[in-house]
Amino acid sequence: MLSLNKKSAFNNVMHNRFLHDMKKRRVFRLLLEFVKNFLRNQCITITINDYMMMKCSVNIDILQDFLLSSILYLFYNVNLLKVCDDIRLKINFTNFINNVNILIYKKFMKHNCRVLNEIYDRCKQWSKTHDIKFLRTKHKLIHFTRIFKWFNMNVDVKLMKHQINSKLNIRILKVQLNFKLKWVIHMHHVKTKLVIKQKIMQIIIEFTWDSSMMTRK
Repeated sequence: MLSLNKKSAFNNVMHNRFLHDMKKRRVFRLLLEFVKNFLRNQCITITINDYMMMKCSVNIDILQDFLLSSILYLFYNVNLLKVCDDIRLKINFTNFINNVNILIYKKFMKHNCRVLNEIYDRCKQWSKTHDIKFLRTKHKLIHFTRIFKWFNMNVDVKLMKHQINSKLNIRILKVQLNFKLKWVIHMHHVKTKLVIKQKIMQIIIEFTWDSSMMTRK
């Protein structure tokens, strides 16, 4: 599986392309007009110390705080799903805002890497038309198998002259994935975070009420 990350997904949305993609999906006219009004007349003001710049119109960006932003962004991503999700190549493609995951379910590692290279080229073509950039430093590669002795787990992939080394554990959307598809690593990560949060709570309680965590149970 190859995991990709987009750079500032919401901030790079092109309004014209976004509305065009919605029209292609035959979105109801009422909803389309609502989105047009939502994107229209967006402005930005930059303030540095006592200096305030005049308002400038903005033709990109979807407000991230808007409740419907995540749903609207799905329309911006829909073409990427269409060009990359290929059953013939045994590919499962998932996309969540700024995270893209390409899973190939075949037994041959080298073949999988060649297919990943092909799919990555499709992603790059899409990114050029939608003004989206992928962060090379955050590309991650992992091979899943329960019988790792049968396969070469060190097969890497080269994307646009950039070498991506395979890893035994990676993190995707705050979930720790292990090459054996076991949850031991993730559970250990969760327990570690819980211990840290418990210590923070104990410090807050002792500072506020001058008592230990044990007396508050």
